[in-house]
Amino acid sequence: MAITKLIAENRRARFDYLIEQTFEAGIALEGSEVKSLRAGKANIAESYASPERGELFLVNSYIQEYAPSAQFGHAPRRPRKLLVRQRELYKLMGAVEREGRTLVPLKLYFNERGLAKLEIALAKGKKAADKRDAQKAQDWKRQQARLLRDRG
Repeated sequence: MAITKLIAENRRARFDYLIEQTFEAGIALEGSEVKSLRAGKANIAESYASPERGELFLVNSYIQEYAPSAQFGHAPRRPRKLLVRQRELYKLMGAVEREGRTLVPLKLYFNERGLAKLEIALAKGKKAADKRDAQKAQDWKRQQARLLRDRG
């Protein structure tokens, strides 16, 4: 997976969820959405992927309207179909329905061929205590780096 241009990243996802496995998915977009993505006008922080009617959709993602095509533009928060292999789709649907996992988008980017791709993760929600432990470990690593830098 070679990322040539990162459009949006969900940095909060790694704090709120325990990431088990990641997948790369294509996105079915309209022309004005692609233009807006090339300008970097997207947000996936509050979005999630949902299996519906045997397909996978990205829900609540925000792609700003492209101003020059406002008359024929797109709805900024419409559900967008995700394109994954059938075997991956069945695996993701099973994990969400049976095991109670969540599909969280991590990165939205253009690959080396210029296609818009979304990195989604099969994740399990963290409890408040797990989040505190992760924050404590992160603070300790930051403090270690400071100590090493000052002494070295």
